[in-house]
Amino acid sequence: MNAITLFDYSGVAVFAATGALAASRKQLDIIGFLFLASVTGIGGGTFRDLILNVPVFWVSNRDYVLICAAVAVLVFFTAHRVESRYKLLLWLDAIGLAAFAVMGAAKGLAITGSPLVAIITGMLTATFGGILRDLLAGEPSVLLKPEVYVTAALVGAAAYTLGDLAGLPPLMSEIGGFLAAFTVRGGALKFGWSFPAYKSRPGRNPEDIP
Repeated sequence: MNAITLFDYSGVAVFAATGALAASRKQLDIIGFLFLASVTGIGGGTFRDLILNVPVFWVSNRDYVLICAAVAVLVFFTAHRVESRYKLLLWLDAIGLAAFAVMGAAKGLAITGSPLVAIITGMLTATFGGILRDLLAGEPSVLLKPEVYVTAALVGAAAYTLGDLAGLPPLMSEIGGFLAAFTVRGGALKFGWSFPAYKSRPGRNPEDIP
């Protein structure tokens, strides 16, 4: 198993765990756990493959669906032991985001050869599953939180892509991309890193318009 495959499996498992934890917070039944875990675990990669017009990864390799199911069952029987499930969800999400930023960028670069496409597919792969999870679970969307989220995926995908273009060994580029994304997202969770928010301004008085 090479590093990219490991990132892929790990990202699916970790994101599936966040989906299952969201299901536990909503006190859903086992089917709800399986559904949210699967949507979160494979949602980003599915969106990526559809955009790239390639076979959807979990259709040709059903191990990914089995991983989601196994994680969902595990969390169903153990989530009650976790004192702060939402905090764990956020940190697992950060790990999954970092892994998928690398995996998505690697696949986009391998298929198209375009660094720009690689960065975009890395960003989409890393964020779309979490967005779906929050939407379906009725949780506050990660996109509406002040801490940086999409930016972390962007940084990780860009770091991997730049490392690959610079001729670094694949493993070094992959680890560099993962650490870049996780550092930015982890820092946002720990220290509240964010960009300045937009603030509306009062409109001009019609009488002042010449």
